[in-house]
Amino acid sequence: QVQLVESGGGLVQAGGSLRLSCAASGFSFSGYAMGWFRQAPGKEREFVASISRGSSNRVYSDSVEDRFFISRENAKNTLFLQMISLKPEDTAVYYCAAGLGIRVGRRADDYDYWGQGTQVTVSS
Repeated sequence: QVQLVESGGGLVQAGGSLRLSCAASGFSFSGYAMGWFRQAPGKEREFVASISRGSSNRVYSDSVEDRFFISRENAKNTLFLQMISLKPEDTAVYYCAAGLGIRVGRRADDYDYWGQGTQVTVSS
């Protein structure tokens, strides 16, 4: 059974930091590109960051470039998103996703498996 379980969300003040984790099971984690997406209330799900299978390629949305860092630990089947200098507009539910057959992906359609999400709230 495929599972992606996000954790690490919470309430933080603007300028603060959080580290999200995504624990994967039920599939060959190292064979999949991984991504983070987010969805704010009343808005569509949007791309945040993606990382290739061996971590050689990383891409970010313009809105998080230089503030967020995506990484993965294949030996532990875990994906991370380090977020610094958080802004109120970063408030959203954050989802991790796994995609087979892509190097990195910016589109939700690139991904095959999704987690349930973790809430990140940034207060001003």
